[in-house]
Amino acid sequence: MKLYYSPTSPYVRKVMVVLHETGQLDDVELLSAATTPVAPDAALKAKNPLGKVPALERADGPAMFDSRVITAYLDQRGKGGLYPEGARHWDTRTLEALGDGMLDAAILMTYESRLRSEQQRWDGWVDAQWDKIAHACDTLEAIWMSHLAGPLDIGQIAVACALSYADFRHGPRNWRAGHDALAAWFAEFESRPSMVATRPPAAA
Repeated sequence: MKLYYSPTSPYVRKVMVVLHETGQLDDVELLSAATTPVAPDAALKAKNPLGKVPALERADGPAMFDSRVITAYLDQRGKGGLYPEGARHWDTRTLEALGDGMLDAAILMTYESRLRSEQQRWDGWVDAQWDKIAHACDTLEAIWMSHLAGPLDIGQIAVACALSYADFRHGPRNWRAGHDALAAWFAEFESRPSMVATRPPAAA
């Protein structure tokens, strides 16, 4: 398999964490793709018409894209159990969606500052995206801590990647303020070898 990736993409990081956790890292060749919404990588676009990372090229079918599709495929392939059966299944999928939604908001904030000229930037819109992240942290703190403390699943990975990306690109906004339990959980989770191995480069 070939994975089109960027080391700073939090969606790629979700996939990389799953590869580590399910013991499949050696099964994948990593292909760097320098891509942005306004300048997609040509080789990547040939595999994913949306021009986004991650994209996973397989020998037995068309390339897969969207991190949720790829992580579900890899989990099934590696028998990782990150998508549990029974009552916990839908809670896990909901938590994954929440983590991905936090990532969506954080990435839109990043694009606003990196891809728009200063004259085009809309501070109110950026603040509204951060409000989504802050409210998600409130919700995680209020009702999801018992799930986060449970057996490893894709929901935890998605939330951890979202919180880490918030630190990486928007650290001064300090999502930890007022979220002591969530911050304590994250401090422990980010010490997992899979999280340590997939940290984005500090200078990026």
